[in-house]
Amino acid sequence: MDLIKIENVTKRFANHVALDDVSLSIPEGSIYGLLGPNGAGKTTLLRIINRIIAPDSGRVLFNGCEMSDDDVYRIGYMPEERGLYKKMKVGEQAVFFARLKGLSCKEATSKLKMWFEKFGIEEWWNKSVGELSKGMAQKVQFIATVLHEPKLLIFDEPFSGFDPINANLLKKEILELRDKGATIIFSTHNMGSVEEVCDHITLIDKSKNILSGNVDAIRRKHGANIFELDFRGTEKELLAALDGCCEVMSVSTSPVGFNKVKIHVADDADLRGVIAKANESVELRSFCEIIPSMNDIFVRAVNGNL
Repeated sequence: MDLIKIENVTKRFANHVALDDVSLSIPEGSIYGLLGPNGAGKTTLLRIINRIIAPDSGRVLFNGCEMSDDDVYRIGYMPEERGLYKKMKVGEQAVFFARLKGLSCKEATSKLKMWFEKFGIEEWWNKSVGELSKGMAQKVQFIATVLHEPKLLIFDEPFSGFDPINANLLKKEILELRDKGATIIFSTHNMGSVEEVCDHITLIDKSKNILSGNVDAIRRKHGANIFELDFRGTEKELLAALDGCCEVMSVSTSPVGFNKVKIHVADDADLRGVIAKANESVELRSFCEIIPSMNDIFVRAVNGNL
């Protein structure tokens, strides 16, 4: 079942079209990546889903019904622009945000203490927000976003400013939130994170949805018939056997006999013959397809070469 359904959403600002007839569906209990170059319209779409701004046309459905103001209480939103009040104390600020989401002071403080300890920032409770590093401030905002256990979580560039250790900590928490039933949307330029955590993606370019679907299915669909062979034997004999039936892209050899060759097979129908010829000329140890990365697909799609 789809938790969020975007139907033909268009949004203009003065003479600029930020979103042009964009439609997409976000399955319940999934992690959905919103990708695209700078200025493509990703943040505008996130703000429309969060009811910060309204579309000029089209609609957003939440659980099958057109979204209302009350649905905002079931959403946690962490924008790319981090908005913390620097003169307040960290704990005081976090409790303030939790109270805005309907938690009592006692419940908010109890939950926040647990999250602060989990993220290793408990000693910052009574310190000024202005003393926080960018990464620390981001942890506080993440906690404030998820504390009221919303049905939908929206993160705009959540890994920006994090070192690899803290980025992995955040990814782990996002996966656990999904496993507990939350639906998560995040916008990012980090294609490695997309492959690690996303179930589905939409790629927006020049205000339009140009690609949507399951991450694994997209990678396989847009593979380029590139394969890697591991073999033992003479490189010269293998290349002679493959001559004319495929394109040899690269060869790497090792003194201990672990050799690899990367090939491109233009036609699927030729694949069995290529394997047979390789196996007759050398000891073929493995033959596997190389699936393109999301980064490769992103670049090809934005350049119009997908």
